[in-house]
Order: sequence, then C-alpha cells, then structure tokens
Amino acid sequence: MPVSARQLAVAVTTAACLGATAVPAASASQTDAVVSRGVTIPEFYNPPAELPSADGALVRSEPLPLALSLPGVNGPLPGTATRLMYKSTDSTGRPMAVTGAYIEPAAAWKGGGDRPLVVLAPGTLGQGDQCSASLGLEHPLLLNGQTLSVGYEDLAAYRLLSEGVAVVVTDYAGLGATDRLHTYVNRVDEAHAVLDAVRAARSLPAASITAASRVGLYGYSQGGGATAAAAELQPSYAPDVTLSGTYAGAPPADLVQVTKAIDGSELAGALGWSVNGFLQSDPALVPIADAHLNAAGRAALKDLSTMCVGDALFSYGGVHSTRWTTDGSSLSDIIASEPALRNFLGDQRIGTMRPASPVRVATGTKDNLVPHAQARRLAADWCAKGADVTYKPISQLDLGSALLNHVTPLLTDQGAAISWLTDRLRAEPATSNCAALPGLS
Repeated sequence: MPVSARQLAVAVTTAACLGATAVPAASASQTDAVVSRGVTIPEFYNPPAELPSADGALVRSEPLPLALSLPGVNGPLPGTATRLMYKSTDSTGRPMAVTGAYIEPAAAWKGGGDRPLVVLAPGTLGQGDQCSASLGLEHPLLLNGQTLSVGYEDLAAYRLLSEGVAVVVTDYAGLGATDRLHTYVNRVDEAHAVLDAVRAARSLPAASITAASRVGLYGYSQGGGATAAAAELQPSYAPDVTLSGTYAGAPPADLVQVTKAIDGSELAGALGWSVNGFLQSDPALVPIADAHLNAAGRAALKDLSTMCVGDALFSYGGVHSTRWTTDGSSLSDIIASEPALRNFLGDQRIGTMRPASPVRVATGTKDNLVPHAQARRLAADWCAKGADVTYKPISQLDLGSALLNHVTPLLTDQGAAISWLTDRLRAEPATSNCAALPGLS
C-alpha cells in the first residue's frame, strides 16, 4: 500500500533533522559478505563460532564514526563512539552475540560522583540487519533504493551526551548480528541485551565509567518494553547492575492488545516482525503458523524479515492480517483459538514482577498503536506490587493517525523523560505517584 503524504513528510522531516548519509548498494566484488536489501553489513557484525562464557563479556570492539559530529577542543562533539559486540543469553538459555555502540561524551558530568551510564534501548527499527541502531549512528538516513531506515534514536542519545552522561546503545538480539533473526519484542531477549550492555560498556578500557557509576535505562515503544522488562529482570539476571532509574515510554506490555491495535495500521508490518521472532524463539509454534498462513502470509513474513521501518510503512502500511491467513481470520483471532500462542504471549507479558528501582512509565492518552490502556495497566500492576513508579499520562490531541498518535509523545515528552532520568543519576530520590494513579487517565 502506498505511503501517505503525511507519513512521507514525517520521515523526510525526521531525516532532515538528523542529517543524511546515503548508503550505496553492494558491489559485485562483495558477494561473499552479508548483504541485506543492497546494504553490505560490515564484517564486524558476523559473530564468531565461539562466544565467551560470561554474560556481558566483550567479544570485539572498534572505533565507530559518528555521522553527526563536530570537532571540539577536547575531541569530537558530542563524543567518541566505539562499536561493540558482546555476549548475552537468549530466552531459551542459549548464548547469543549482541552488537551495539558505546559513546564517551565530550561534555563533563556535573552531577556528582563518577560519570553515569545510560543504556538506550531503541524503538522499532525493523528486522533487517541494516536497520540496527549502531549503524544508525554511522548512517542516520539509510537510503539506497531498496531500503529506508532513519536513526531517530540518535536525538535522545545526543541529548544524554550533552549532559555528560555516557551512552551505550544496544542492537538487541539479531538486529545487526548476522547469525540470527531479530526476535522483535521478545521481552527476555531484549531485557538481557539491555542489561548485558552495561557489563560490556564497563569492560571497555577507554570508557571513563566505573563500577561505581550510576546506571539508568531509557527506551520508548519497543525500547520502552525492553527497559521495562530489564527493570523487572535485573534483580535475578544482573544483580551486579544496580539501576538508579528506568524510563519506559509507551511500553508494549501486553502483546495481545498491541497485536489488535497495529493490525491494519500504518505499522502493520510489525505483525510480521513479531511472528518471525516468535517462531525463532519457539520452533514449536511453527506448525501452527504453517496451518494458518497462506502463500501471501508466508511471502510477507519473508519480505518483512529484511525490512526496516521505513520499508514497512511503504509496503505494508494499512494491511490487515486477514489477507495472510487461509480462512480470513486475523492474527488476533488465531491467537485466541490457539492455546500455545496464548501461553507464549502470556509469557511475554510485562508487569508480573516488581522492579527493584524507580521507574517512570509514560504513555500518550491518545496512543492507539501501542495502546494507552495497556501501558497504564503496567504502571498499575507495578504499583500494586509496591514498586516506586512515576506514572505520566501525556495529554495529546487525536491526530487521526495511529502512527502519529504514537510517535508524538516520543518527542514532546523526551526532555521531561531525560530530566527525570538524569535526576536519578544525580542520586535525587524519585517521588512515586502510585497513590494518585486511580485519578490519572
């Protein structure tokens, strides 16, 4: 389905704000390399056959050129970047390589104590390796006639760097690393990748952060789900990583509700990324998919597996999943009829465990893509468990587009979210508003 003029304007405006670097198609001499939609993935992203045993152990690193960088008296502004590959553990207990980037800020930290660290968990970027956030730092606009990706998370990273906060960006499981498919919105894979990024950053010899550095998590949309899951799993998975605060913006905490909402929306392609990831995480679900998907559905899943978010907006915006199934059922209908799928998605639910550190949950009141109600319920679930929760409903107008309703709070609330997080990094106590939650929309 063709993208609307409004969607194109959003993409072009965002790219203009970030700056553009076009990526050429792979040449014939590079056919031995991994190529995704005409983009040659740097050899760095090919994991070795053997990984270290320790979670968060650094596999390799190299300098990463930031596309948006200026010369400064004490080095490049806003900082010096290093590409990372580190070891983590996936939801099945198997070792996995995760890529990302660490950025050492040029600005001094003035908040007291050692320079703090924030893990930036990216929002939805796609499923092709060329879409990874670390490559987005190098190429803020990736455009070659076969794929379109915008590194929109660069803005949040640079705002944190300007405060003197070190930033480590994770690419998650398989988004960059070429040995597996990205397991989109798998809460355990994402949480482990986020927490192990802290360990990897600490091990970099050139990093100014220390074991005493305060740590925060920042994420919106897919990233909000990843940081929310990481805050829950931190006490059991990474007790050595003490969190000072977590920002979870528009978190997809209940994938059953999110699936209903995105079906037929501008971001309907995310349904394919979800199904692809679920089938990789749990091969026992493959027979269910085989029984329900028609030829068009199977072709869409394959097509989407190498797409970035820009590609999906152009190619699958407004598509209904009923086109992909043998009997015209929607994916939500199939989930409701298949106990194995219901159980799998039930296991993905965020909000069943109490975070041990302060969390800020923000959600747009008109967000009907990652629905406001299920994000608010996450805050309520955590409050009921005695967590330190700051809940922020972001008032907004209905813009007549689910995508714009979802994206707008990313920008309008970003300053407040970063301010809240940097206050935690300064050791200022959070003020929970759980008592007021029943009266908040």
